[in-house]
Amino acid sequence: MSAFNRERVLSVRHWTDTLFSFRATRNSGFRFLNGQFAMIGLEVDGRPLLRAYSMASANHEEALEFFSIKVPDGPLTSRLQQIKEGDTILVGRKATGTLITDNLIPGKRLLLLSTGTGLAPFASLIKDPEVYERFETIILVHGCRQVSELAYGEGLVTSLGSDEFFGPLMREQFIYYPTVTREPFRNRGRITDLIASAQLFDDIGLPALDLETDRIMLCGSPGMLEELRDDFERGGFVEGSHSAPGHFVVEKAFVER
Repeated sequence: MSAFNRERVLSVRHWTDTLFSFRATRNSGFRFLNGQFAMIGLEVDGRPLLRAYSMASANHEEALEFFSIKVPDGPLTSRLQQIKEGDTILVGRKATGTLITDNLIPGKRLLLLSTGTGLAPFASLIKDPEVYERFETIILVHGCRQVSELAYGEGLVTSLGSDEFFGPLMREQFIYYPTVTREPFRNRGRITDLIASAQLFDDIGLPALDLETDRIMLCGSPGMLEELRDDFERGGFVEGSHSAPGHFVVEKAFVER
């Protein structure tokens, strides 16, 4: 188990029947860049049972936070959703991931496109002062099936908006666009369709995608990632990586189990 830190669960909040978040202690030696993920999990029968989870907390925060789906028969999440304050989780000592600003070439607008718990890395990034220095406008889009599934993101945006430091930055530079697909709501539709039709940009009163100014991060369902990657590449956008920054980056380590 030397590759993992044992951390104590500080709090757990169940947002819906399928979504929950939890906070845990953070080893003083654990370092990460905002937007990265680590392997986390539980010890089961003396062996680690792990999945990749993005940190929803920022790297300047003392505690770690994670946002998770509940899968009744999932090998890990069926157990993880039962954790309570005081329990022990395993957190890998090494963080990694593609959703970091250094993997993008300079631009003016940053679009953070997420579905479900794919919001987690962006919860970390919108608490990063450097993001507001690098980009003039940050647009966080969160797509869910039902309105209740937006609660975690809405709570985060509300709390940051009232923060002494981030509040002024968000009022000047930040746009939050939640959308749902299965219930009446002020924003309706799949992210892919909202971008293809330019409805997203019409709703926020800004110009449509521009190769020269827009940089994009994607995290969410495999279908959304595949469709948007194809659409962006057809538009001339180049996918970035650690070795070659680009116009957009995709996180492939998405927790569904």
